[in-house]
Amino acid sequence: MKLKLFSIAIVLALLLGALSQVSDLVQDRQTHRQIAVQSVAQSLAGAQTLLGPLLHASCSEEWDTVVGKQTHTERREWQLVAAPSTLQILGNTTLQERARGLHATQVFNLNAKLMAQWATLDALKPVATHANARLRCSKPVLMLAVSDARGIRHAKVQIANDSLPLQPGTGHSAYPRGVHAELGASLRVDAPLQVELALELMGTEQLNFVPVGGDTQVQLTSNWADPSFGGQFLPSERKVSAQGFDATWRVSALASTAQQDVVQNKRVCGVSQDVAATPTQAQGCAEAFGVTFIDPGNTYALSDRATKYGLLFIGLTFLAVGLFEFMKALRVHPIQYLLVGAAMSMFFLLLVSLSEHLSFELAYAVAASSCVLLLSYYAGHMLQGFSRGIPFGAGIALLYGMLFVLLKIEQTALLVGAVALFAVLAAVMALTRRVDWYAQLQAMQRRGASAAD
Repeated sequence: MKLKLFSIAIVLALLLGALSQVSDLVQDRQTHRQIAVQSVAQSLAGAQTLLGPLLHASCSEEWDTVVGKQTHTERREWQLVAAPSTLQILGNTTLQERARGLHATQVFNLNAKLMAQWATLDALKPVATHANARLRCSKPVLMLAVSDARGIRHAKVQIANDSLPLQPGTGHSAYPRGVHAELGASLRVDAPLQVELALELMGTEQLNFVPVGGDTQVQLTSNWADPSFGGQFLPSERKVSAQGFDATWRVSALASTAQQDVVQNKRVCGVSQDVAATPTQAQGCAEAFGVTFIDPGNTYALSDRATKYGLLFIGLTFLAVGLFEFMKALRVHPIQYLLVGAAMSMFFLLLVSLSEHLSFELAYAVAASSCVLLLSYYAGHMLQGFSRGIPFGAGIALLYGMLFVLLKIEQTALLVGAVALFAVLAAVMALTRRVDWYAQLQAMQRRGASAAD
């Protein structure tokens, strides 16, 4: 008996190694998928963060200093930035799939209308820091910065019903990617300004906004039904359905440091979806918010979660075989335990491979059905009767059904899993409540000795 228990422990160790290999395979496939996603981003455009529109001007100040009998001219340069008093962005995104081999990612096309108002342009008035200094400033420039300018498909700006020609680049040293328009000397810094900008922008997986307005409102609609909102600000209102989502953000400069971040030339970063991650601003980035278009076709995450339940499922299966063996006075060889465990492990490999070509639900159904049929057939012989093999197969089917439920209800998976394990434990205790373990073990030892003779 001790030798058999030791043999089963070795079998479990071997199966644990097999599950570890399957888990490594899933991680490897995830890495290949990420490489494919990066390839699409490098060929088209990556994640996008919009900053602006803003007004800026490059200024210089020169002054003379006298050292002894010599006069030296000193100079400093800086940029003036005027953020809008109100900023409203109305956008619609359409998602389409782009693939590299087996791996696909989602590319969005944003059509947006940006409306910005400046109550005053006093921020563009230079202030001298030295007496008798000579101040020079370039013409004010209207800029809109993006993370990846390759994604710009169309842009048009209007001021007082006049269209201005847009040029590539922003002219800003910290945020060089984007478009800009020179406003000319006719711009009055003592008068309000209203700007409308139309933009068509493409990107991959993530779209973010920097709330540079005194009051910023972003309304975003999409045909994507799996958004993940992140950043420093979540939507004030949102509606998610099978047809897509509609989200609205309202951010005040009283609650955001985005304007100060831009003045300090803090870099524009992607928005982290990890709530445990270090805040974006603490990493030296400008405050931002946005949405990640989660790809439900990324089955590797679900497959990776499934393999984490592998050892538990094999353990429960071995428990069921052991109970049949113990209660029905059967003899099951450790090799038979190994074959049953191998079939359970093969399920996870089938799931990963099939899900690359089929939907995850269909791949799961095919892999689970194949393993249930195989184990039911084998258990009919191993347990000496199909009347025992069919209930055994039904129990395996129930396990696979429970695993599918756990994978689909991520938020309550721990609760459901704990209740299910408690139910299994209660069932085992109920079935064995009247078993005389000592007498049963002695009877098994006598049968083993008789068989050896």
